[in-house]
Amino acid sequence: MTQPGEPRVSAPLLEVAVLHPRDVPGADEGGADRLYCFARAESGHGPEDDDAGLSPEPGLVSSLCKETDLPVRVLLRLNDSHTTTGGELTRLVGLAESYLTVGAQGVVFGFLDGDLLVDEEVCRHLAERLDGVPWTFSRALDASLEADRAWRQVLGLPGVDAVHSAGSPRGLDAGFDDLVDRAAGDPGVARLLMAGGGLRAEQVPWLLRAGVRQFHVGSSVRPGGSWDKAYVDAGHVRSWRMLLDDAAARAAGLA
Repeated sequence: MTQPGEPRVSAPLLEVAVLHPRDVPGADEGGADRLYCFARAESGHGPEDDDAGLSPEPGLVSSLCKETDLPVRVLLRLNDSHTTTGGELTRLVGLAESYLTVGAQGVVFGFLDGDLLVDEEVCRHLAERLDGVPWTFSRALDASLEADRAWRQVLGLPGVDAVHSAGSPRGLDAGFDDLVDRAAGDPGVARLLMAGGGLRAEQVPWLLRAGVRQFHVGSSVRPGGSWDKAYVDAGHVRSWRMLLDDAAARAAGLA
């Protein structure tokens, strides 16, 4: 870790996925920088299924925001696919406005079209209706059939300041190498990429060296990795916080 008198390194951003107000203290005390709020879909499965979530009720978001001063981003998604309809789009805008009214700082969304390419029209419509609101493009990106084209499309969308990706719909175990290469080869990707989806400690130094500065964790900050039987644990979050800060210092040659 950086010692007194040494140059300071900007800390990587740590986003923690939360389901309930009782998740907030662990994330807050452990050193999270931002919270990602969503509701679990019934079809969600696996150790890192927060990418299979749905939009939560505004009342839940309100309760959660009252428990923290950390910025909260909320998922906009009304069905368990990566597509949406015109009718849903109106509801999504209304939900986003409700979330912002009760204290959310930003939103998370990402939609594909019938050909499994980024639905630029829908995403741009949402971004423009929520002008000035920071937002994250979701892991829908990983389900696109053409990753290179998908990244070009997302980089051109207004207001997006993070892209949650594991490099593969199967998670970082499958997509890690491609994701590191993509970030290392394009500063624009590295600037926006928020690595998450089964993130492992040993992957962090490589991602940092590639220029990645945003990281997302979900089940790994819950005892036993359980979404159903455990809340976010401060000790687990603190371990990730220390890991990110130490790895960032080493990558900068300060440790």
